Amino acid sequence: MATDPGAGTGAGLGLREFVRGTAALDDAARAWLAEAVPPDCFGYPSGLTADERLALTYARLRRAGRAAPPAAALLADPPALCGLLERAAIADPALFHVMLLHYTLALGPIMRFGEGRDGPEGPGGQGGPAEARAALESMEAFGTLLMTEVGRSNSHLSPRTTARHDPATGGFVLSTPDAAAAKFPTSAGHPGVPKVAAVYATLVHAGVERGVFVFVVPLRGPGGEVPAGVRVVAAPETSGLRVDYAAVLLEDLHVPYGAWLRDGARIDGGAFHDPAGSAAARLTRSMGIAPPVWRAVISASAAVARASAGTLLAHSAGRGTLGRLGPRRPLTDYRNQREAVLGALASAYALTAVAGHVKARPAAAPAPGGPGTAWAPWSAVDRDLALLKVAATVQAQETVSRCRVHSGAPGFAAVERLNAYRGLTHAYLNAGGDNELILYDTARAMAALDRYTPPPARPGPPGGGDLESPRTWLSLAGEVERRLRDRLADRVEAARKAGADDFAAWNDNLALAARTARACADRTVLEIVAGAAESGPPALRRTLALYALDWLEGRAGDLLNEGVARPGVLEEAAEARRRVGDALAPDAAELAAALELPSEVTAPPAAFTGAGGPGGG
Repeated sequence: MATDPGAGTGAGLGLREFVRGTAALDDAARAWLAEAVPPDCFGYPSGLTADERLALTYARLRRAGRAAPPAAALLADPPALCGLLERAAIADPALFHVMLLHYTLALGPIMRFGEGRDGPEGPGGQGGPAEARAALESMEAFGTLLMTEVGRSNSHLSPRTTARHDPATGGFVLSTPDAAAAKFPTSAGHPGVPKVAAVYATLVHAGVERGVFVFVVPLRGPGGEVPAGVRVVAAPETSGLRVDYAAVLLEDLHVPYGAWLRDGARIDGGAFHDPAGSAAARLTRSMGIAPPVWRAVISASAAVARASAGTLLAHSAGRGTLGRLGPRRPLTDYRNQREAVLGALASAYALTAVAGHVKARPAAAPAPGGPGTAWAPWSAVDRDLALLKVAATVQAQETVSRCRVHSGAPGFAAVERLNAYRGLTHAYLNAGGDNELILYDTARAMAALDRYTPPPARPGPPGGGDLESPRTWLSLAGEVERRLRDRLADRVEAARKAGADDFAAWNDNLALAARTARACADRTVLEIVAGAAESGPPALRRTLALYALDWLEGRAGDLLNEGVARPGVLEEAAEARRRVGDALAPDAAELAAALELPSEVTAPPAAFTGAGGPGGG
């Protein structure tokens, strides 16, 4: 395995362009990215208290926001916003998380639903949340989200936090009825950080629930003080994704009419009007801020997969071993380590293809009245993008874990790198839309053929063909998806005919539903990967073929159970992986170099070099 980035077979030709994508950032953008997230963000000084560490995270966010283009420009430019968030993710996962909240889940709703959309806001000339927007755009305050409620699952569908219209003032009174309805988790726990929240609440007008809307609420003032009507309960310190988690309760908090991000709805002459037409449609529209989140999470998943693969290669290349079967053999002579390194690179390149696809893909407009969802609202917003978020976070989490294990003691001890990436990828299996719930709603739509067309049937007996060919991958993936969908639909229908209600019919088939939707995600990713492989240089084609072979091995149970693959397919796949891996090994260093990782990512941890930790702020 070549260790010199300039060595090898010329694989670098075209790889760097592929990684940068069709919407590559220009030199000016790359310059402001480096200024926004400079080298001192790649780690924390030792000896900081939890509050000091969090204060530094927010200082980094303020510096990044002031170096980057204006928020409105970033939100209108997915490649630029994703580029900023990708760099934050590999430098400091906590910075990525608070940056994502600030831009997409606080400023995003204000710009999409709030002032400036449809004229003056409400009675008495009350303005929209211009003051909050100005504070967020200037980075004088930081944005957060109050959506999930701690005491009930699926709380997004029907928040118990209410915003009751007050005819006397024209404004609203926001109330959390009890501790079970507290908004958690939210990043509002640091006592000295000014915060503005986008609050999701059920609007009540004239005693009638009108649907879920977003309200802008100051949670902490310039010195971190909490206003009357807001109670913040900081959560214990965590060792996962280290941000200032807290539960927030709103206790008869009065806000003006302009705090309502009304998205064209209005209260006029005592009457309520909403262009959404129904509470269900309003929920889908209010959740329409999710696509920028999913694009960013997919892009960050690709970024941390790239960083993890580069870290593992840096650990492995040139490393000697003392195993008695072959003393002083290079570590990458052992196939388990070689396959781990190449598999991580393959995963990184596959996720990079997916990230490039979503950054260039316009968000789907929510379909009127559907698709129907039962567990969460996300699939009604953009089912395909939500499903790709599932696929990307799962793949990134598996890749980071593989790299961590195969890096030995440094992988466990270097907390500012692989452990931090592990915390990030694990968190986003649930954050940004719970993966399991997205799978269930996807499977439900698939079974009902709700805006879904199954892949065409493949004729003939179980087979495989050339396992290194994209045509074979897509044939196998499409056929297993179709058969799983048919079996799921048959089972649910049989349960209904036997007298089961919808809950019982689906509750008995949730495992099959998850596998069915996962098959749809697999096929969607493989279509993107196959397109990239067909148009890319030889090293890229081999790398993505290795990804597909890893997929086949991981899904062999379903392929064999559904009669899609022939017996012996695992042995065939293993042999193909050896062939591809042997051909790809000389290109490993060039594959890693084309990822253009900052040197701080692949450098040995400071603890192993005697260097001090980075600072910054």
